[in-house]
Amino acid sequence: MARYIFITGGVVSSLGKGLASAALGALLQARGYRVRLRKLDPYLNVDPGTMSPYQHGEVYVTDDGTEADLDLGHYERFTGVAADRGDNVTTGKIYQEILAKERRGDYLGATVQVIPHVTNAIKDFVLNGNEDVDFVLCEIGGTVGDIEGLPFFEAIRQLGNQLARNQAIYVHLTLIPYISSAGELKTKPTQHSVKELRSIGIQPDILLCRSDRVIPKEERRKIGLFCNVRPEAVIQGLDVETIYQVPLAYHDEGFDDQVLKAFGITDAKAPDLEMWRGITKRVLEPDGEVTIVIVGKYTELKDAYKSLTEALIHGGIANNVRVNLKWIESEIFESEDTLHHLENVHGILVPGGFGERGSEGKIKAAEFARTHNVPYFGICFGMQMAVIEALRNMAGMTNASSSEFGPCDEPVVGLMTEWNKGNQTEIRSADDDLGGTMRLGAFDAVLRPGSKVAEIYGATNISERHRHRYEVNIAHEEILKKHGVTFSGVSPDGSLPEIVEIEDHPWFIGVQFHPELKSKPFDPHPLFKSFIEAAVVQSRLV
Repeated sequence: MARYIFITGGVVSSLGKGLASAALGALLQARGYRVRLRKLDPYLNVDPGTMSPYQHGEVYVTDDGTEADLDLGHYERFTGVAADRGDNVTTGKIYQEILAKERRGDYLGATVQVIPHVTNAIKDFVLNGNEDVDFVLCEIGGTVGDIEGLPFFEAIRQLGNQLARNQAIYVHLTLIPYISSAGELKTKPTQHSVKELRSIGIQPDILLCRSDRVIPKEERRKIGLFCNVRPEAVIQGLDVETIYQVPLAYHDEGFDDQVLKAFGITDAKAPDLEMWRGITKRVLEPDGEVTIVIVGKYTELKDAYKSLTEALIHGGIANNVRVNLKWIESEIFESEDTLHHLENVHGILVPGGFGERGSEGKIKAAEFARTHNVPYFGICFGMQMAVIEALRNMAGMTNASSSEFGPCDEPVVGLMTEWNKGNQTEIRSADDDLGGTMRLGAFDAVLRPGSKVAEIYGATNISERHRHRYEVNIAHEEILKKHGVTFSGVSPDGSLPEIVEIEDHPWFIGVQFHPELKSKPFDPHPLFKSFIEAAVVQSRLV
């Protein structure tokens, strides 16, 4: 029988509920338990697929093609448990399903209301599909007091009464700010946050208090007294040097012990945390360092590339080096005398993106990497720009471009209108809705035997996650091949290029998929491991 842990937040957002949930999942796994993590998002969008990265950060994609909150990436990276469409729900998705039922007449003429219909749908989502796990961790997005979050808080309140005793607990994450002018940590925001939570019927069992400095024992006793929580269940969450230190830090503070105690579990085995100690040691005590420049268009908001930055760190873990990231807005390369920003770096990565803005800068970055023998990794849009660059400057197709940017004379990259997914054919058009209409989720690819990517993967058949509408036209394969640029990976039917590489280059690979989505600190993705290895070699040359 699954037990449920509901994780809520208060005071301010961005305190780290997602990381806390992921770290707790990792700690429970380290004790031998099976876990599942879910995210309940109160916003009205059906999913984050059409939201700007500046609004929401990265869109995380699961194997089954769900566009989900970036916290699902944390869950997978810390636990290794593959997420799916049943692990992220929004208010928009809940209402979409309820209104569809109402139109069909499923409610038999009843008045459809937030209580019980919306709250019942939320509860059904939380309870569904948990037969094979010991703990389900449900993170509620936003903070207590948000109007849009009220149906979710009400649903988990009801679940606390419906489930058996010792089958559900509540963890509340708050902030203990330090007021420098007074020289004091202030507990009042946490007291008010818990008061708000209790006003809607939820009494937290554990308080996780984020702070940038140690919270004295007396202050924790005071918090427990005013918030009706045992003093030992007031856990401090201090800043750490790397997110992969969080499971160790929370265990040292007794977080997982208090969770088990709240459930009445007294016979749990001690956690095996050697893996996390090893990962932390490699991050904090590397043998060397490399510098990777990321040429993107959302570089002001690092969360837009969250999985990417973590995958690069994983590559560093695999090679026991620190990966220093240098973020550059691609548009600057559309001016003269700016390519010096790419000098003396050990690798260039051009990530995914949408739209024409900054595209010419990415093309110039790919050209610099190709002509200066700097390791280059192009992901999705980064692969497309690399192919356009090769056709323009190596094959003489000076007008090569993408139809994503509008009508062009030589559309090397074009909108996909049809592709195979399993035994079905997916068909799209330019007039379709934007949400959920891309080539999404895991698709197979066949690698050319003897190619660099086949050597990196150690296989000729792979599966990777996709999120894109435009694809390089495979009709250009022969002209590219004449110039040493090969499609070393294609879809099983041979119609879609998946990977491009340059044979006489130290490391030049572009992929149509997003390998960063499957990388983990304890299992770095082979492409990132190899890319950072090439950067290490490059660091000895510059």
